[in-house]
Amino acid sequence: MAPQHQIRADYDARTIVVYQAYSPAIADAALRAGRFVAPFSFHRMTWIKPSFTWLMHRSNWARKPGQERVLAVRITREGWEEALSQAVPTTADPATLADAAVHVQWDPERSPRGAALNHYSIQVGIGRHRIRTFTDHWTVSLTDLTPQVRKAAALMQAGHAAQAQRLLPGERAYPLPRALENRLSSGA
Repeated sequence: MAPQHQIRADYDARTIVVYQAYSPAIADAALRAGRFVAPFSFHRMTWIKPSFTWLMHRSNWARKPGQERVLAVRITREGWEEALSQAVPTTADPATLADAAVHVQWDPERSPRGAALNHYSIQVGIGRHRIRTFTDHWTVSLTDLTPQVRKAAALMQAGHAAQAQRLLPGERAYPLPRALENRLSSGA
């Protein structure tokens, strides 16, 4: 049986994919530039999620206002693990959390249909003091998944869940260094 708190992600030897949903204005500008640029806000926390289905639940399959575009953000594993090493759980003392450069929280993982599962998915909030590091140093590439998301959502609505499932990114357990694994599980 898989652990209750386990990072599942699409990754390779050097990078990991996290997902974010944006307004068309933010997504279009970022895709044109090949990196995050205005109107993306460099002055507020941005939440990254390695679980595609959790983001689909959160954005209602890219139908929520301001979340109509889904980007796959490929970042370095070094940056991902650096963020996790600085993370403070959102359940921490409010004063500790207020000073944290990175927040982390675990939410029930979701099925493609949005049902809560019995294990948890991680969300990582990159604070405004680390946002430029995320955008300018950790981010390797941006990919617009919106057409794929819309097609999968239409298949789900039409009752073709197996076909929709084939459009979803493959995710597997992410191998954390032991120190990070202990740190994250103690704050879960």
